[in-house]
Amino acid sequence: MMRRLDTTAADFEAVFAELVTQNASAEAQVETRVAAIIQDIKVRGDSALLEYTRELDQHAPSSAAALEIPAAQMQAALTALPAQARAALEQAAARITRYAEAQRDEDWEISDAQGTRLGQLVRPLDAVGIYVPGGQAAYPSSVLMNAIPARVAGVGQIIMVSPAAGGQLNDWVLAAAALAGVDRLFTIGGAQAVAALAWGTATIPCVDKIVGPGNAYVAAAKRQVFGQVGIESVAGPSEILLISDGSGEPEWAALDLLAQAEHDQQARALAMTTDAQWLDAVAAAIERLLPAQPRAEVMRAALANHGALIKTRSLEEAVALSNRLAPEHLELAVAAPRALLAGVRHAGAVFLGHYTPEAFGDYCAGSNHVLPTGRCARFASALGVYDFQKRVSVLEANPAAARHLAPVAATLAEAEGLFAHAASARARLDQAGAPATDNK
Repeated sequence: MMRRLDTTAADFEAVFAELVTQNASAEAQVETRVAAIIQDIKVRGDSALLEYTRELDQHAPSSAAALEIPAAQMQAALTALPAQARAALEQAAARITRYAEAQRDEDWEISDAQGTRLGQLVRPLDAVGIYVPGGQAAYPSSVLMNAIPARVAGVGQIIMVSPAAGGQLNDWVLAAAALAGVDRLFTIGGAQAVAALAWGTATIPCVDKIVGPGNAYVAAAKRQVFGQVGIESVAGPSEILLISDGSGEPEWAALDLLAQAEHDQQARALAMTTDAQWLDAVAAAIERLLPAQPRAEVMRAALANHGALIKTRSLEEAVALSNRLAPEHLELAVAAPRALLAGVRHAGAVFLGHYTPEAFGDYCAGSNHVLPTGRCARFASALGVYDFQKRVSVLEANPAAARHLAPVAATLAEAEGLFAHAASARARLDQAGAPATDNK
């Protein structure tokens, strides 16, 4: 079912290059449709939003106001959860909060011998929109992962959107929204929800940044509204690369690959090892376990079209190939994972050892599961508190500092042909010995 590759094969580089390349065949059509939806929302606001919600979300609200779920309903869902369910949600939320609190940046200031003071103010964003996929599925974990870092950062208002068939969201999702501190929740989805958050309507507040995963239309919409608002990334199909030294249980590896393939038919599940017999055992375990899986057909398609079992010459070669892939999830399922960790340059999240499945990161370990996909881990990071904070530079020069800086600034300004800049700098040089004016 899964492709078998060997790095010693003559055609390996060509085949591996196909694995690295993202499939963008449907992109142009999606982008055109999304552009039309965004423009319609900008022009017609709530009227267009209601039409798209009825057409695309199988939800026919009586008015735009009916799109909002009251805070009391979210809290009621949390209160009504069975004790074990609520305890699991609260434990996950506590661990995510603890991890997020360690990421908080603080103000700082430095000074030099001439008296120039330089610093940075860290300020939370005023309002953010979090997109939580919905429809037939329920993702309370995505609510926690998106909203909790925003709350820890001190964001003024957290607006959540999620498509809801029939206008009803899963009680787990509502409970997670209450627990995570979501301020307002709207049952809207797709490109129309992203557009509404970016430009605002009479009902939907506009925000400063939109975060969270979604389908191809959501990803395209986030790409197109960037600049009007910030975004954290454009999410693609989920990915895992498992590197093994042959010391782990093949069935555990098979389950980790199946878990990734469970997402959708575009999900990518890869394994690399120096041990050909271990690959045989993993392949056999997949064939044995797959038929009993509720999403077996989805998983089979993902594994056949986007999966691979790869034999490498060494573990170091496997890590080098991993850096080229820059996977969303990287499992180092080896006896001494930290020995390999030093060589990892590009990955969204790294899971060390046989007892750390990617599923822990998805739900409750504490690190964030909103991760860069499609090789974006080469330049992007997991969602975190820093995504909800901005940094403001602060500069202050006294007369002595002005005497030091003015000639430098003026010389560089003249080199660029910006003579008013040079004059502005030199004016401070001329007056640097004068008494300071008290503007208080």
